[in-house]
Amino acid sequence: MMAKRVITFGEIMMRLNPEGYLRIVQAEKFETSYAGGEANVAVSLANYGMDAAFVSKVPEHEVGQSAVNALRRYGVDTSLMLRGGKRLGLYYVEKGASQRGSKVIYDREYSAVALSRAEEYDWNKIFEGADWFHWTGITPALGGELPQICLQACQAAKARGVKISCDLNYRKKLWSTEQAGKVMAELMPYVDLCIANEEDAKDVFGIEAENTDINAGKLDHAGYISVARQLSEQFGFEQVAITLRGSLSANDNDWAAMLYSGGQAYFSPTYRVHIVDRVGGGDSFGGALIYTQLMGKDPQESINFAVAASCLKHSIEHDFNLVSVQEVEALAKGNASGRVQR
Repeated sequence: MMAKRVITFGEIMMRLNPEGYLRIVQAEKFETSYAGGEANVAVSLANYGMDAAFVSKVPEHEVGQSAVNALRRYGVDTSLMLRGGKRLGLYYVEKGASQRGSKVIYDREYSAVALSRAEEYDWNKIFEGADWFHWTGITPALGGELPQICLQACQAAKARGVKISCDLNYRKKLWSTEQAGKVMAELMPYVDLCIANEEDAKDVFGIEAENTDINAGKLDHAGYISVARQLSEQFGFEQVAITLRGSLSANDNDWAAMLYSGGQAYFSPTYRVHIVDRVGGGDSFGGALIYTQLMGKDPQESINFAVAASCLKHSIEHDFNLVSVQEVEALAKGNASGRVQR
């Protein structure tokens, strides 16, 4: 069977973080890696054997090429990436521990993709042979012409019958809730699968789960079903996936999710994860969920696989989820011991 083709669109950045659990103000050197919401999804899908392509714009210099190489290393198709502009976005990650939360600092203004123009993207060509299109709310939040570019991409994908997924991914450091609500409301009617966490729906659309205190790790299933139903009714989504993170500390979380499909809610098992690196956890969930949809898995199988994949991501340094289908399936079937594989 020919691998399904997925197009993802967004920004790839250089990630800089102090070694271990040092704070940024303590750091004398930084580790570098490359990542971005949609790039992370593309890497996950490539690892699962999908034909995954990433669309973006990076500078022509060596730093831009290093970002491209990071994706190529894991089998992502980078042939559709544009070259130009002066800078690659950066972000700094300070790992939290115990009761001290992690911290992210962005340095991505005036990046190549943020300054890209609508006429640079030939979406009809980009979507040739595509089965799925994925983007996140981070991309239009970068401003410039990106809200318009995302709209054009969604319109072109829909015209070709390509399924569309979006992770709301609200980032208060990038735009206000008012800006997000206005822009995303125009884009949502094109989306088939909406992915959100316990805060996104409230921040972007004012829809919130009742009887829930995320800071105390209290999650109410009925409240999330209500959120998913409201989102589906408002925008016509075929499916809504909501990740359910109960934050016990910066190191230990309860991790589960719900898939709302066909008017019914399907909940995954809950994993208690001890975190090595949580950045990219939501993207690993999205990538795995897209994989299950393209493979024709039923809703319960889909949510179980996606949560198992993102559970494993929390054990991996940096943003990319470097796991195989076999590893995810083993965990989803109950092999959660973490024993040495010989």
